[in-house]
Amino acid sequence: MTEPELPEIPAPPEQETILPAELLRGATVIQDSLRNLPLGPGVYRMIDANDIVLYVGKARSLRKRVSNYAKLNGLSVRIQRMVRQVVRVDVTVTHTEAEALLLEANLIKKLQPHFNVLLKDDKSFPYILVSRDHEFPRITKHRGARNIPGEYFGPFASTGAVNTMLHALARAFPLRNCTDSDFASRTRPCLQYQIKRCRAPCVGRIDKAGYEAIISDAAAFLSGRNRSLLTEWQARMQAASDRLDFETAADLRDRIRALAHISQKQDVNLSEIDYADVIAAHAEAGQVCVQIFFFRAGQNYGNHAYFPAHARDVAIPDVMDAFIGQFYAQREPPKLILVSHKIENDDLIAEALTLHAGHKVELAWPQRGTKRDVVEHAINNARDALRRRLAESASQNQLLLGVADIFGLEGPPSRIEVYDNSHIQGRHAIGGMIVAGPEGLRKNAYRKFNIRGEDIVPGDDYGMMREVLTRRFQRLLKQRDGEAESGQEPETGADPERQRNEGEWPDLLLIDGGKGQLSAVMQVLEELGIPDQPVAAIAKGPDRNAGREQFFMPGRDPFMLEPRHPVLFFLQRLRDEAHRFAIGTHRAKRAKDQMRSPLDEIAGIGAARKKALLLHFGSAKEVARAGLTDLEAVGGISKTVAKKVYDHFHGG
Repeated sequence: MTEPELPEIPAPPEQETILPAELLRGATVIQDSLRNLPLGPGVYRMIDANDIVLYVGKARSLRKRVSNYAKLNGLSVRIQRMVRQVVRVDVTVTHTEAEALLLEANLIKKLQPHFNVLLKDDKSFPYILVSRDHEFPRITKHRGARNIPGEYFGPFASTGAVNTMLHALARAFPLRNCTDSDFASRTRPCLQYQIKRCRAPCVGRIDKAGYEAIISDAAAFLSGRNRSLLTEWQARMQAASDRLDFETAADLRDRIRALAHISQKQDVNLSEIDYADVIAAHAEAGQVCVQIFFFRAGQNYGNHAYFPAHARDVAIPDVMDAFIGQFYAQREPPKLILVSHKIENDDLIAEALTLHAGHKVELAWPQRGTKRDVVEHAINNARDALRRRLAESASQNQLLLGVADIFGLEGPPSRIEVYDNSHIQGRHAIGGMIVAGPEGLRKNAYRKFNIRGEDIVPGDDYGMMREVLTRRFQRLLKQRDGEAESGQEPETGADPERQRNEGEWPDLLLIDGGKGQLSAVMQVLEELGIPDQPVAAIAKGPDRNAGREQFFMPGRDPFMLEPRHPVLFFLQRLRDEAHRFAIGTHRAKRAKDQMRSPLDEIAGIGAARKKALLLHFGSAKEVARAGLTDLEAVGGISKTVAKKVYDHFHGG
């Protein structure tokens, strides 16, 4: 998370080596900023001429820490490159160094500075939710903000892990999984009741007390009290058998088997690790893989691999330092975090995480025993994941070399942009752009284009392609010239990663289509004064036969690749991914438009009032027919709002 403390190297009286003017200029800027820096803790930001943050760091003493960057002989080559670009140093003062560490992690996540170690893949993890917003709660998968009342258990490493757990839980805890609207409309038990996965509270087959007992048992199991739960069920099964209630005994027997199956199905399950995350790293070929395992209630909830972006000379402890700060910036850390490498400022990190979580957090580096065993297991997983990634990267590089050879590029492309359109008779038209490179598909660089040209005839694929490419390359040209799309300065707080992605120039354009689409693209590039942009179009074979695709390029005759050529398979995958992205975006837009209600057109009618009106009248059509008195009778609708709704439908 932070650059290692630089050594205090006394500056020589005279510089024997003439350093580049830019480097001296950057060092002078930093030196001049020192007089205004406080001695207390805080966060500093190195900023370049384009107002882009290059580096974010925290310091116990801002003045002492920043002064090290002005001592050029003690800097690594990477930091010298940063200093060369610095034109301003901004600081934020904090009360403590722990607060500075938390602020640093949040700023790195938000600003994505080029010279920091960056955690790129930062998606949220799913949880299991025992909801409490209904008389008969249900257990569901949940991802996102915890705004539903209930108990949350997790996180789980993947959606698959949650689904597996929910499927297993249904056998031991027969609870409903239907929506509230389905529950309210049932008149007889559904299939889940027939296969003993639900007790059918919707039709009164179980009372509230009995259902609440099952909910409590499920929550107890997810909280780690599975041993006591098994003992209790075994006693209840024996008691039912003694009183000759064999049906109840058989039901408890099946649930005990299901519960035992869940408890035994753990690859790594250590009883002494209650609530903990295990974070391990492995470095190879200049890259680091960080593997994290989630243990909750003594159970392994899965693992996830990360590959942070960093310079090749950054050591593993520094990568882990940065990873921990950014990973927990928006997540609640558990009470215990086990790490594979000794981190220099582990006490400070633990203090900051404790401040963030509101409970004590311990950062431990185990050297022996079962905790070390589980850390070694995580290291092995990190090693395997990194070697798989390196193998895939080598294969990807070979494919990119093949692409360069086939299309006559100067070298393997680092950025391929693939374009496709999707529409139905010109309606809900969408243009899609996907991006691929040495690291594979770059999904954070995908872009969609809502076709909005009024002069485009519905269904005109060529016109749609012209609009998409015009908008894309006009943006590129403006960013290349240092301008924003509107001709003004970039928006404050804009996503720097998005700006970086949108400002990268493609090495190859791949268009889904034939001669017509290629001609439309070449026309756009010629009008914008971009004659040297490599472009190719890929057209489906006869009868849309995969393997017989034709390729079109300016100044070359159409050509085909051998049906089993590996580069052909690679280009087919890119074309199919662009098609999937474009049609998926089109369907989402179409579904959204189909779900629009006339009530959405009324100013002041939000989700809550819309729901109240629809629940009261049953449909938007009935709302339109309602009289003013009827509208005023709806709960949550004032007389003013009722008059506004009435006037909207009756021309008032």
